[in-house]
Amino acid sequence: MLKPKRILELALYCDDLARTAAFYGRLLGSDPMVESGRLVAFDAGGGTVLLLFDRGASRQAVATPRGTVPAHDGSGPVHLALAIDVSEVGAWERQLAEWGIAIESRVAWERGGVSLYFRDPDGRSVELATQGTWPTY
Repeated sequence: MLKPKRILELALYCDDLARTAAFYGRLLGSDPMVESGRLVAFDAGGGTVLLLFDRGASRQAVATPRGTVPAHDGSGPVHLALAIDVSEVGAWERQLAEWGIAIESRVAWERGGVSLYFRDPDGRSVELATQGTWPTY
């Protein structure tokens, strides 16, 4: 049976692309790999790409010289989690406080993992999670 290796891309749709790109650039500690009027792409670590789209700007298919990217869009209170080391939890709590980002919740999981939850500029739930959160992580 064929099985994917991992999630390659995560797309988020933003009300203010520049504001949200600045937030994730700071959170990920990286500059964009790609920037255009409708899209900003970041290396999210582990071979994963975070795609930020200007909300509504991807509702039309995009023709490229080698094929067409189908239309897509989304809305609502979605969630994403970023992996961190357990030794960094305290440092992340301090860093988020310095940035003025309130921690909404902290969870200690039964497998020993810890999660910190907060909101991005568009109101999405962002989680920083350590090993022990899932059986696979």
